[in-house]
Amino acid sequence: MPERKHTTVSIPITMYKKIEEMIEDTGFSSVSGWVSYVLREVLINMKKEERKDAKVSEEDEKKIKERLRALGYL
Repeated sequence: MPERKHTTVSIPITMYKKIEEMIEDTGFSSVSGWVSYVLREVLINMKKEERKDAKVSEEDEKKIKERLRALGYL
C-alpha cells in the first residue's frame, strides 16, 4: 500500500467559507493550499523562536569564553 502524502484536517464550515472568500483573486487556488501555506509559515516562525530561546549551557559558555580569550578577543 503506498504511503499517504496528505491527511484531512477539519475546520468549521464558517471558517472555510471566510477563507474561500478571502482567497478570491489571489494566487491560492484552494482553501487547502492557503491553509497549508499559513501552517508552514507558523511552523517556520515557531522554529525560529525555538532557536532564539535556546540557551547556551554554562559549560559551553565557559568554553566559548576560553576560546575567545585564547584568540585575544577577551
